[in-house]
Amino acid sequence: MTEELFSSESVASGHPDKLCDAISDAIVDACLAVDKNARVAVETSVKGGPEKGIILLAGEVTLAGEHPDYEGIARRTAAEIGYDSHEIGFDSTSENRCEVILRITAQAANISQGVNKSEQGAGDQGIMFGYACTETEGFPELSGRYFPLAAALSQRLTRRMTNARKDGTLPWARPDAKSQVTIEYENGKPSRVHTIVIAIQHDKHLKEQFGGSEEEELEFVRSEITKHVVEHCIPASLIQEPYNLVVNGTGRFADPGGPYADAGVTGRKIIVDTYGGMGRHGGGAFSGKDPSKVDRSAAYASRWAAKHVVAAGLASKCEIQLAYVIGVAKPVSVRAESFGTSSLSDTELTAKVNSIFDFTPKSISNELDLLRPIYSVTAAGGHFGRTPGVEGEFPWEKLDEAKLSALRN
Repeated sequence: MTEELFSSESVASGHPDKLCDAISDAIVDACLAVDKNARVAVETSVKGGPEKGIILLAGEVTLAGEHPDYEGIARRTAAEIGYDSHEIGFDSTSENRCEVILRITAQAANISQGVNKSEQGAGDQGIMFGYACTETEGFPELSGRYFPLAAALSQRLTRRMTNARKDGTLPWARPDAKSQVTIEYENGKPSRVHTIVIAIQHDKHLKEQFGGSEEEELEFVRSEITKHVVEHCIPASLIQEPYNLVVNGTGRFADPGGPYADAGVTGRKIIVDTYGGMGRHGGGAFSGKDPSKVDRSAAYASRWAAKHVVAAGLASKCEIQLAYVIGVAKPVSVRAESFGTSSLSDTELTAKVNSIFDFTPKSISNELDLLRPIYSVTAAGGHFGRTPGVEGEFPWEKLDEAKLSALRN
């Protein structure tokens, strides 16, 4: 029998690219705390080195009020993630070990004039996609997420590795980690976990506990990951022997890691941020951008609408595409697709979505209450499929009963 498989990956908060996303989103939050109408587009790059690492902050910020301490935000954010030691790969706390370079200017006037007018035009041209499905709804641990299963599980694994490191469950773990989950399908529905891949940075001295044996060290790491991460995150009904578990496939992932081992850049993990490849992604990243940037806010709105369509029972899969022109408020196009899972045609579904949801940037920000410092938590663990109010605000994940009722009528 031919296996039907689909895989998604996720990366932890200590991955170099996610470190950059976190710094950029911390700057967004700091600016919105000063001025809810702040215009922010800041990207970060990091790289460690034998003697000294760097954090480069580049972009545009315009706000009414005093600018935050960008260097301090970058250093604190990196330290909170775990990069406070040169030995493990990066020490953001030391000026001798880490240089912060600032290249932040004001938003270009020609962009501002299109965004700041009364109807608030889109901050740029572009296409955005939102996606939802019922794959997670057969599992109590994942109920209400309306999300692709492989993406949901890979995200849970990386969030768990971060939390287990911070709470001392895995004291040998370091911030840099990745996961990948492959799901096997039967008749188009998820049936079991086929493969789990984990890469986790660890204390370089760990093997000393095993007389210098790297084989015993790897077996210990594998055992701990199985017990405290895999079995903690993956619903038991999906773990059917035999399944494949690969931990640190090169044999060892010891200090130094993180930005020392690999440079990082904001916005380089856009599939990790969204649907794990199951749903499409537009052209722009999210982190480092205020809500006037439709790359971010319209992607949230399209996910919000798609989730409502599926939660209302109109389809078991729904993808919504939005497209914008810079300086123009209304999207140039709105398209809903159910992949044949709805009793409505895609044309009918699109018309229904268009009549219930207002996709102008100003309306999106108002309905979802986006002009607040709520974005730092989105930088790792995925922007979608999260539990609002528990893991963070995530207002685009909340269901509105009035809109559900309107969709059903």
